[in-house]
Amino acid sequence: MFHDALEEANRRARARLAHALPKTGPLAEPMAYAVEGGKGLRGFLVIEGASLFDVSPDRSSYAAAAIEAVHASSLVHDDLPCMDDDDLRRGRPTVHVKWDEATGVLVGVALQFLAFELVGDPAVGSGDIRAELARTLGHGAGGFGMVMGQSLDLAAEVAPNPLTLDEIIALQAGKTGALFEWSAFAGAILGEADREPLRQYGAALGQAFQIADDILDIEGDAETVGKAVQKDKDAGKATFVSLLGMDGARKRAHMLVDNACDVLAPFGQKADNLREAARFAISRKN
Repeated sequence: MFHDALEEANRRARARLAHALPKTGPLAEPMAYAVEGGKGLRGFLVIEGASLFDVSPDRSSYAAAAIEAVHASSLVHDDLPCMDDDDLRRGRPTVHVKWDEATGVLVGVALQFLAFELVGDPAVGSGDIRAELARTLGHGAGGFGMVMGQSLDLAAEVAPNPLTLDEIIALQAGKTGALFEWSAFAGAILGEADREPLRQYGAALGQAFQIADDILDIEGDAETVGKAVQKDKDAGKATFVSLLGMDGARKRAHMLVDNACDVLAPFGQKADNLREAARFAISRKN
């Protein structure tokens, strides 16, 4: 049931995103290329979270498409030579490799702005709902969230000492966790409900997802994962695995998944797909 729901949510978010993308101009093709592929987990969280409050997928798909656009933009920028300098993403050449570095920068920026067009669409809901979605998305994606985490990650590469566990948690709460938090609680904003339980769920899931990424960086292969692996290890960067060990990292991931599932208790069986999503986050192979 979860995988069917994930596939359906991904289809809805992709369709909404495809409709919103430019059809002509120099960025049309690279923007479409940048959003292709991926699991669509963040968009799924938006749609599934909104369903807890009886918000239709027709409305929530705008926010789902928006978070997928922001996520894609972060990958395009993360792959640039001035950042992680990667040639492979989702099993294909990265945007700056297929086109050029300037195109990569512009595609990332354009996708960010497109996200705000999507959450600002009148079909999303009242002006207050649209404003709150935009405000919280900006907070989570910008200098208090994802971009802040990226900045901390770059600083760690030239720091004289490896990061501590608390510093890794803070870094990843921005770089990875902030978008997962927004994805989880956006549905509560749409439903004009208390967002705190879903925020806690998203925070726990985000950290568990990052631990799984750290494990895949060591145990995975590039063909399956779809990107270069063992880069953190080769660079000597501190990760959850390097600090906790493989067994310790796995135990922490399972604990976080348990925590994520526990906060969903008030929603009963309606939240079963979200519980499965948390388990999927640490069992995936890419």
